[in-house]
Amino acid sequence: MFDQQLSEHGSSGRATAPAAPQGAPVSGASGGAPDPGAAGATGDKGLRGNSVGLLSSVVLGVSTVAPVYCLTATLGPTVTAVGVQMPAVFLAGFLPMLLVAFAYKELNKDFPDCGTSFTWTVKAFGPRIGWMAGWGLTVATIIVLSNLAGVATDFLYLMLGEMTGSSGIAELNDNKAVHLLTVVMLIAAATAMSYRGMTATKWFQYSLVGLQLAVLLLFSVIAIGKAAAGDLPDSIGFSASWLNPLQVTSFSAFTAGLSLSIFMYWGWDTCLTMNEETLGSAKTPGRAAMISMVTLVGSYLLVAIASQMFAGVGDNGTGLGNPATADNVFSALARPVLGSPWSILLFLAVVASAAASLQTTFIPVARTLLAMSSYRAVPPRFGSVHPRFRTPGYATVAAGAATAVFYVGMSVISENVVQDTILALGLMICFYYALTAFACVWYFRRSLLGGLRDLVLRGVAPLIGGVLLSAVFLQTLTDAWDPGYGSGAVLGIGSVFVIGVGILLLGAVLMTWYGAYRPEFFRGETLRKDTPALVVED
Repeated sequence: MFDQQLSEHGSSGRATAPAAPQGAPVSGASGGAPDPGAAGATGDKGLRGNSVGLLSSVVLGVSTVAPVYCLTATLGPTVTAVGVQMPAVFLAGFLPMLLVAFAYKELNKDFPDCGTSFTWTVKAFGPRIGWMAGWGLTVATIIVLSNLAGVATDFLYLMLGEMTGSSGIAELNDNKAVHLLTVVMLIAAATAMSYRGMTATKWFQYSLVGLQLAVLLLFSVIAIGKAAAGDLPDSIGFSASWLNPLQVTSFSAFTAGLSLSIFMYWGWDTCLTMNEETLGSAKTPGRAAMISMVTLVGSYLLVAIASQMFAGVGDNGTGLGNPATADNVFSALARPVLGSPWSILLFLAVVASAAASLQTTFIPVARTLLAMSSYRAVPPRFGSVHPRFRTPGYATVAAGAATAVFYVGMSVISENVVQDTILALGLMICFYYALTAFACVWYFRRSLLGGLRDLVLRGVAPLIGGVLLSAVFLQTLTDAWDPGYGSGAVLGIGSVFVIGVGILLLGAVLMTWYGAYRPEFFRGETLRKDTPALVVED
């Protein structure tokens, strides 16, 4: 079935509606949700087309990544892994993401579908590998959503304590019942906003993303200015060698830092999952992804250099290597850099970052589930679209419920389990990004020699990106096997390895079960390599 000839790539103009794939009914829904069980192509799922422009798409991409949250959570661990080469690792982490972004851009140009990794990997490698790519994206998103809600809660109470001068309010977060209740409330609020659609909260997202970038710029300028003044005991002068990844002491340390930096860029592909709702669906999402990534890498390098110059990489005081503050660097640097009361701005920026991302991170999981349902890869209910808001209503609510249950369940079991699950997140990200990169090469394999552009952007760049992410995936698996990696061991194997591999195996089990129950998708009847896009816009 999947050895059929590829359809003609690079066509322009508006395609006519294709005939339904063999064995699949034609979608006949109108005026709202399509038939969830019907095979569909892009533009056939009931979403609100042409509702997102280039700027909105860029804002959504940056918002999902949550730059301020990522920085406060990863500056410390990255310094612990690679020392002063932290900026170099951030730059190195950008490279595979950029190369994979070329794959997303080219695949989206040929077949703009909100299923992104799932849909494209199915068309390249078949239903089972594609299903696992969709599973990897879905699970990674649930883990990120739960972590975002936890961080937003932490900083919310820190900010309230800072604003009121009351340590008692800040310490409310230490009460597990209060913390979990607040997390669930934030998840519910974000779910409700996502359910109504992104266009309903556009200016909310613009404001939060603008606040984040403005505070990061202010923080960096003041930190560099104070470090340059020379009256700080731990400050260090800038060196160009900080940007050289070859000076990292070991490959294991490099991959550990690289895994963290890859996590910092995760989420830019949200621009692509909105492709069926974007004006110029074939080209605009890819451009937005590129702009988002350039914005992110510039912000990360500036803050990394400024923080390192101001605080140094020591393991005490405000040093970035201090284990007591490693998981929340900005809480330690807010007052020393910005002073009181302006330090509140940094706490506010972290809350804004996590809150904005909490809302937009529902986009990829809901639309991936919508696409999977449209092609009968998951139950039909996930394909229901709200007739008024034109959003994947059921999938959005299901993702919110899964996030709340996951976070509360893991927190009740053990805080260490939560941390180990977050460490396993890097495996999920590398897994489905690498699959998508390789899918691009294979999907376009017959047209790679059509010109230098096609060879580089559809072949060489995605292939290198996929290989780099696969190397990080395998090295992380090797390191995670060690019982000392993470919080403990299970039968002599590192807990992070058990969780990461266990999640992938769970996906394989669910896929096998659903394939036996509803085999149409897995027989190639609803989505094939030659399934054309319904709408291709110039």
